[in-house]
This record gives sequence, C-alpha cells and structure tokens, in this order.
Amino acid sequence: MIKVFAIGIAVLDDIFVLHEPLVPGVKHRTPELKSVLGGNAANAAMAVAHLGGKASLIARLGQDFAEGTIRALIREQGIETDFVRAIPGRRSSRSSIILEPGGERTVINFADPDMPDGSDWLPTTLPPDTGAVTGDTRWESGSRRLFELARKKGIPAIFDGDRQLIDASLLDLATHVGFSAQGLREMSGTEDLAEGLRRIAGRHTAFLAVTNGENGVYALENGQIRHYPAFPVKAVDTLGAGDVWHGALAYALGTKMPIERAIPFASAASAIKCTRIGGGAGAPSLAEVETLLAGHGIIQTS
Repeated sequence: MIKVFAIGIAVLDDIFVLHEPLVPGVKHRTPELKSVLGGNAANAAMAVAHLGGKASLIARLGQDFAEGTIRALIREQGIETDFVRAIPGRRSSRSSIILEPGGERTVINFADPDMPDGSDWLPTTLPPDTGAVTGDTRWESGSRRLFELARKKGIPAIFDGDRQLIDASLLDLATHVGFSAQGLREMSGTEDLAEGLRRIAGRHTAFLAVTNGENGVYALENGQIRHYPAFPVKAVDTLGAGDVWHGALAYALGTKMPIERAIPFASAASAIKCTRIGGGAGAPSLAEVETLLAGHGIIQTS
C-alpha cells in the first residue's frame, strides 16, 4: 500500500442543498444541510484513502471550536493527522456552500489572513512507503518544503494550480501540475487553455495539464496538446471534483501508473465523485473507478 502526503488547506464545509435555482436577494430554505471535511488538500487526501492508499494530511488549523470537528472528520476518513497542527490565536477555515440542482455550487470561504506561513515543523524526511505527494496554492512555503523532500526521494510531486501563485518558482519543484481552467488563465495571462499550457511550458519543465469540467482534460505531451474526454455522468455535486482528481492522480502516479493511464483514472474518480453529494467525501473506491473505466473499454493493469 502506497502512502501519499497531501499538504495545504483543510476546511469545515457546510453544504446547503437547494432544490431550486439560487435567486440573489431571496431567502431560501432547505431540508438538507451537510457538514463535511473540505479544502483542496483534505479532499485530495480523502481521494487517496478511498482508493485504498495511506493518506497523510499536512495542514494548519485554528485553535478554535471548529478545530475539533475538522480533526474528527479527518480521522473519520481514515487519514493520518500526525502533521495537522492547531495554531494558537488563529481561526480554522470554514466555507458555506450553496448547492443548486445540476450540481453547480456557490462557495463562500473564510481563511484566516493571519495564519502563519512557517513550515519549520514539517517532516524532514519522507517514510519509505511514500509513493507521491500533492500540494495546493493555499500554503506555498509548505508545498515547497514537501516538494523538495519528494525531489530528494525521486517520487512524483503533484501541484494543484487552481489560482495565481505568489512565487511561481514553486512550479519548478513539481513533477506534474494540474491547473483548473481559472488557475491556468490567471497564471498564463490568456483565455485560451492550449496556449496557456504552452506559455507555462516555456517557463517550467513539469508535466502540464488543465482540467475543464465536463470538457475533460487537456495535457501538453511532447509539445502537442492531447485531449482526454470526461466521463459523462449525471452530476449532483461538483464540489471538490478537481481536488479528488489531483488526489487520484497522485495515487495513480505513486503506483507507477503511466501518465496516459493515470489521467483517465483520475478523471473517472472525479466523475464518480460528482454523482454524490458531500464534496470530497464522495470520492470513490478503487473498484468503482475500475468498473467505470472498464465500462468505457479502458482496462487498468496496474
């Protein structure tokens, strides 16, 4: 069983499920409210754990009432918490999510602007069974430190590029970068996703891809743009879909799966997640992913 470290943000998500479209300025009522674990890194860790890997989350929480709930939700998902630290005087990240029919969501997130950025308490070596690491934009110094350890160990370091970086040199430490469409546009300065990948490739050497929802994934392979179609599903909740994709990609690459199979694998995991309400907690098992792939004539032999 491989181990994957995921570093970044962990959030307490309150999901309000609406049965009609959201209308601004109107009071809505719902019989469905779910409080779940969220955040880029936490969702990626859940994906790894659900697939059967050993997931270890590295995250900063506030020392507040939400801390205990978030920590309990992390453990409930079978994720290691050795490097989840509560910072005195700071507040944990929380989100209110409005989920509309069809799976689209509106997110209002709070992240403590004074959360310290220091990463000197992080591990100095990675365990022998570590197969991959993944990091997000919410804690750049932490992702940088973890990626440096991954480079020394010679294992994949997958970066979730969902927004502009303060210091883009972090991309030089990643082996694989998966952008969101918005993140790629912000970092490349162009609306055209293919051109955006080419611009980033001119500055960095990592394998580059961009997820674009139901339009699938575009990757830059040997100088050419390759399209990986999305798996058609009836989406009821897209919250955390991209994060699950990154976690599943880290798991796949950690098992030595080649990238041309790892991307469909991650996309299948993300698609299944979208059929379930609950954010990243809806990440599928390995058997479920393999069943979906087999149904589309894609046989995994990892």
